[in-house]
Parts: sequence; structure tokens; C-alpha cells
Amino acid sequence: MQLLNTNQSNTKIRKSAEGSPYRIASLSMKPDDIICPASKAADCRKDCLFHAGRGTMQSVINARSDKSRYWHDDRDGFLTQLCNELFRFIKSCKKSGDLPAARLNTISDINWEFYGIPSMFPELFMYDYTKRAARLGKTPDNYKLMFSYSSAPAYQGSVNKALKTSAPIAVVFRGGFPDYYLNRPVIDGDKSDLFNLKSENQIVALKLKGGKSIQQSRSAFIVDNPELLKVAA
Repeated sequence: MQLLNTNQSNTKIRKSAEGSPYRIASLSMKPDDIICPASKAADCRKDCLFHAGRGTMQSVINARSDKSRYWHDDRDGFLTQLCNELFRFIKSCKKSGDLPAARLNTISDINWEFYGIPSMFPELFMYDYTKRAARLGKTPDNYKLMFSYSSAPAYQGSVNKALKTSAPIAVVFRGGFPDYYLNRPVIDGDKSDLFNLKSENQIVALKLKGGKSIQQSRSAFIVDNPELLKVAA
């Protein structure tokens, strides 16, 4: 079983790499209480991106589940294999003239800095979204994080911590994007995560994606465009 996807088949990964000098490897695992510990407080489990796009394919579901099981059952073996794959990926990028980058938390929230992965590969640029505000500002220089917002009451302590940093805050909007949110200017975040990482003190707006059930969801991680609500009122 291979852990990394290096062909950029994920749409968001591919869009981020387009027009950049980077080639991006990604890791997709099935989230749970350990792999994504803040998902319950953020109220994003039901409508998680695990169920979006290619995530509805049984083969993809099985592969992600197998990787998560591997993480839980043999963490040392998982980390050893991950490091070997990253080493080969970086070597391949050098041959092709690309800069190596990796998003290891495509739909998870593992603190890779705790396991020393970013420090082990200083030539590798790493980035992720996180719902764990305590991670912000505590990763090595080659590992950048964006905070993932939710209006869930149990999650507001994390939101307040994130707002005290300059980290970009990603918000999923329904009904278009407002100009400002949380007293920060809003940018279109659907173009490139590599650009979003540079958007300090800004809101990275993401369009709500998915089928009918997600579009109609009342999950707290989905924000109805407040400017449209104001006009409707």
C-alpha cells in the first residue's frame, strides 16, 4: 500500500500546483477522533470532505480507511514508510526540476511537527489546514498552517485563539463571499492554497461544495453569506 498520492489527482491539490514551481504530494486518510480530534467540537463530521468528490468512490474509501488503520495499528511502520516515500518524492522532484511540496492532512489533522517530519525534510515545503489552534505559530518554517473555521459554540475557544494570530482563517461560505468576516478582509480561497498561505490576517473564503445533502446542511462549519442575509432582512 502506497501512502502518498504524487499525481495530483485531487482537484484542490492540482489547482494549487498549476502555474507554480511546485509539485505537490498528498496524503488522504479516513478522519476519526484521533486523526481529526477537533472535528466533533467544530461540528464538521457529518459533512466532512471525506464524503465529497472522489471520496464517494468505494475504492477511495477503502484506501483511506486502510491508511488510517495502518496509522493506528503500526505507527512506527507508518512513519518509516512515509519518510521513505517522501525521500523518493523529493528525489524525483529534483530530477524533474520541480520544487517538492506536501499536504499530509488532506482530510485529517495530525500534528506532523510532533513526529519531526518537517524538520527531517527541510527542503520540502509542507502546508495544511488545521482545526487545532494550539498548532498555529509552532511549526517549523517549512510547514505553514491555515486555520479552519466553524461557528459551533464548543469550538469558539479555538476560534478566539486563532484570531489572536496572523494565520489565514479558512471559512466555507454558502451564497457567495462577503467583503469582510470576523473583522478581516475576505479573499477567494478556491484558486490556490499556495497563495492562501500568504494571506495573513485575512479570511480565506471557500465555496461550499458537494451534493444536495451538503448544500442543504445546517452544520456550523458552513457560513451563510452575512451580506446576503442582511439584504434579505
